[in-house]
Amino acid sequence: MAKDPVCGMFVEEGPDALTAEVRGVKYYFCSDTCLQTFIAPAREIRLLRIRTALSFVLGIPTLLITWFLASTSPIFVVLPKDLLLFILATPVQFGAGWMFYKGTWHSIKARSANMDSLIAVGTSAAWLYSTIVTFAPRLLPQGTYYDASTLIIGFILLGKLLEHTMRGRASDSVRKLLSLKPSTARLVADGKEIEVGVEELKVNDLFRVRPGEKIATDGVVVDGASTVDEKMLTGESMPVEKGVGSEVFGGTYNQTGLLTVRATKVGSDTTLSQIIQLVEEAQAAQAPVERLADRISSYFVPLVVSVAVLSLLGWWLVGGRPFLFGFTAFVAVLIIACPCALGLATPAAIVVGTGKGAQKGILVKGGENLERAYKVDTVVFDKTGTLTVGEPSVTDVMVLGDLDEKKLISLAASAEKGSEHPLSRALLRKAGELNVPVEEPHDFEAIPGRGVKAIVGARKIIFGNRRLAQDSGASIEAVEEQVSRLESEGKTAMFLIVEGNVEGVIAVADTLKPHASEVVSQLKKLGMKVVLLTGDNPATANAIAKQAGIEEVIAEVMPAQKAEVVKKLKESGRRVAMVGDGINDAPALAEADLGIAIGSGTDIAIETAGIVLIKDDLRDVLGAIRLSRATMRKIRQNLFWAFAYNTVLIPVAAFGLLNPILAGVAMALSSVTVVGNSLLLNRVVIQ
Repeated sequence: MAKDPVCGMFVEEGPDALTAEVRGVKYYFCSDTCLQTFIAPAREIRLLRIRTALSFVLGIPTLLITWFLASTSPIFVVLPKDLLLFILATPVQFGAGWMFYKGTWHSIKARSANMDSLIAVGTSAAWLYSTIVTFAPRLLPQGTYYDASTLIIGFILLGKLLEHTMRGRASDSVRKLLSLKPSTARLVADGKEIEVGVEELKVNDLFRVRPGEKIATDGVVVDGASTVDEKMLTGESMPVEKGVGSEVFGGTYNQTGLLTVRATKVGSDTTLSQIIQLVEEAQAAQAPVERLADRISSYFVPLVVSVAVLSLLGWWLVGGRPFLFGFTAFVAVLIIACPCALGLATPAAIVVGTGKGAQKGILVKGGENLERAYKVDTVVFDKTGTLTVGEPSVTDVMVLGDLDEKKLISLAASAEKGSEHPLSRALLRKAGELNVPVEEPHDFEAIPGRGVKAIVGARKIIFGNRRLAQDSGASIEAVEEQVSRLESEGKTAMFLIVEGNVEGVIAVADTLKPHASEVVSQLKKLGMKVVLLTGDNPATANAIAKQAGIEEVIAEVMPAQKAEVVKKLKESGRRVAMVGDGINDAPALAEADLGIAIGSGTDIAIETAGIVLIKDDLRDVLGAIRLSRATMRKIRQNLFWAFAYNTVLIPVAAFGLLNPILAGVAMALSSVTVVGNSLLLNRVVIQ
């Protein structure tokens, strides 16, 4: 069984089922109305407006004639009152209201009742009774309910129109993402530039991007240099420098230079397409709380029909009241019990919540992940690349001789220039920050696990760790205490020895990401337990944990063991969220109740996680939890409203105290209230 993504009904996946395929995913529908709503929402809303207008244009005169004009009025000399009402009401019943009959027919074929069944039964009962009174007045007591059937249909359609409009606003995030996708590309073939549709590009095709154009698809720059605005993906306002070998993403804007790009991902594999798919899946997926509402609805409809029939029979046969009185109660029960609000309670909140998350760079893979995030009480962070930047930076420079800090960095960076070690990149970045010269080294020698030796200018330079310094014969006892302190902080201390003399010590470490300590502090305020889980050594792990404000540290853990640690936390009764970015985090992300992947991480981590933070901003961990809590509050408020509304008003209708017209108005307003309450999520501050 598949689920209709529009109304939520379950549909058999048979050969005769109504289906539509969007970007390789096949969807099943219970009715043509739902199908048309899914594939052509603008057209469906336009038709809904026409039906709603027809209902009120004919329904309001029906109401006025019924209540304010007597049957003996001169206006009815040519056309009797009841016949005029029949002429006004019938187009509404079978024109504007035809969608409810179609929905009922498809629900019967699916062997499942839904709200269309209640509307069709209730309004048809009112119309049929009135028609019999009109053309065979002796068969039933006098009195017609044309006004009830027309205005009930009108108010329900108005509610649906408002729901569709509000849902459209809530789904703006997907439409905005879709609008970012470029439609054409400048394909380079046989030395010529040909404009083609983006869908025609294949992996390894070359295409050009001129200044001011969108990049057609994901790829790698093979020629040219430029700056690219990647704000739509990363949220960062500063453009990114791109040159040969740089990775670029479809939908981002090329700003200044001409780029030639080799396509690496096309179609649904591109970063933007995957983001769109994630948002669509999140908005279509069901949370466990939503499945509960669906189960209740499947029992709710037959129960309501039973109450309606009992109210009719009870008043007519047992209570001795006129059939018309019992019939009025019957119609009112069927209308007031229509489970529109119940069916919308969870989907409306999930649509708005996931849409807001997408706008903020928080991609939630399904409503169930929102519910899991709501229940989380323990957050486990990976260290490298998650809590920290993921690459070393120069943190301390100790001047021990006659050379100043800039000269020390210049000599160390020059000596390391021929090395491919990460420390070399850290020193070169620091030299760039200080704007100091970096010379070409001579007689360069890399000593694995220790450091380098080189001639810079005319000076013999040794740059390396404690062992290399000791092996060179240099005296380091005077700075032993300071070096030990640096190492206790998880930093790598490197000695700069010039012509046999120790001129300085440069410490390098992987530094905390911005806002890391702030996020940890805020998580604790929310009542969360925070754990650092890493494969790094205890000294480095504890140093980073201390900076971040984390008390519990689990270090020297292999990838498979990370999943075991998470499993043990779960077995102890904790609801665990794992935050990671690498392939080695994937098992733990899968094992956790909720996996949260940093968007700058590996594809496998992103695929495994339930929530993806595309901006590489740790504050979004906090934002995801706040969003989940706000969304779950709205879902519970919506469910309470829907249940309370039905619980209170069904007995009122059964006891004959609720006019069917007012029942229709109340039912429509309840749905609008649920959707409106969900839209208040847009006001929630999550960052």
